[in-house]
Amino acid sequence: MFSKIFPKIHVEGYKFLVISGIITIVFYIFSDFLALLGLLLTIWVYYFFRDPERITIDDDNYLVSPADGEVIKVEEVDGPKEFNLENKRFRKISIFMNVFDCHVNRTPCAGKIEEILYKPGKFLNASFDKASEDNERNYYKIKDNQNNDIILVQIAGLVARRIVCETSKDQELKQGERVGMIRFGSRADIYYENYEPLVKVGQRAISGETLLAKK
Repeated sequence: MFSKIFPKIHVEGYKFLVISGIITIVFYIFSDFLALLGLLLTIWVYYFFRDPERITIDDDNYLVSPADGEVIKVEEVDGPKEFNLENKRFRKISIFMNVFDCHVNRTPCAGKIEEILYKPGKFLNASFDKASEDNERNYYKIKDNQNNDIILVQIAGLVARRIVCETSKDQELKQGERVGMIRFGSRADIYYENYEPLVKVGQRAISGETLLAKK
């Protein structure tokens, strides 16, 4: 029960907690009202960087959500040109994370990371279509246990300024394992083949738990 009310936080959050704590103390010197604002900021920072444990289905016949947030796209598209897959058709699901969602991202499937590719870019609103092509982003090409290509893309948003990658090329992943996080509002895209979607636009997803697609 305690871990649900006060989940652990991602290591990226500690320095921001210290900064917001210092701001709160300084504000308290000048005004109780400002101190209250600082306290609310500190609570929000803790909430943003929360990193709760998740229960994953651990089944190669399913893909789980890589992110908490709202499903904003379920479509068929060309594959990412960054991996020379633009002549191959994939299904794509996009999940938008607002500033109140947990921003720790997880792998949708078990498998091996074949490539990781970082692309610098702009900071458009992550819900825009152009964000997939223009924003700062990080690509993971994962070969699942059934030899399918699964592409996960972390996309920075309007106020996000850092994509954190916590995995490496050739790393073997368990389904639902953490791969990294994005700071302060962002989006995750997943490209896949040979699975049928189980979600629709407008649905809320939970990272590591919500079933996105099925064999």
